[in-house]
Amino acid sequence: MLDFIFITGTSGVGKSTLCQNLLEKLRTVVVEEHMVPEFISRDGTEEMTGTLEELTCWECAKAMAFCFHRLGYRNVILSDIDDLRTADIPIDFKGYRYLTLKLVCTDPEQIRVQMRDRPNNGLIDYELQEKCNAKNLARPALINEHTIDVAGLTPVQVLERALCILGENEPLTEYSYEKPRKEQFYSWVFANGLR
Repeated sequence: MLDFIFITGTSGVGKSTLCQNLLEKLRTVVVEEHMVPEFISRDGTEEMTGTLEELTCWECAKAMAFCFHRLGYRNVILSDIDDLRTADIPIDFKGYRYLTLKLVCTDPEQIRVQMRDRPNNGLIDYELQEKCNAKNLARPALINEHTIDVAGLTPVQVLERALCILGENEPLTEYSYEKPRKEQFYSWVFANGLR
């Protein structure tokens, strides 16, 4: 049993689907950044920046996850976080039993179709998505991070691979870690010069 499970990856690779399937299989809890309540500013006058918005969402999601953990929940699933924050996971969750599943797709057309067919919020910035996916594919694995290439896989097959990884890998809780340069990550908030 793990304390935390992180699901990361670019849009269109099936993070939400995997989260839902893991939730049903593990019968636990999912925390996603979109669950953070609406906020406009810290004092009613301050202008909200992308940096502050992203930081607020990350800190709130992290606080929710730790709250569930304090209440005895295990296998707490976290997803929908900005890729820049994946570099913080080994810092913020050191000492806990966690694994990160990084979903990637080596078939850009599969991502394009999935993005186009999303209900209510189809994403159409394919050029940016392809650049983010390429950056994600090139980034070396972080502490306790395992990659699943979803190309050609059904949601059931992705779930099976995820469960295999979660069941067969013992997470490191003590380790040395040097945070990678931010240029190795993409960010939907800042777009890191990808547009």
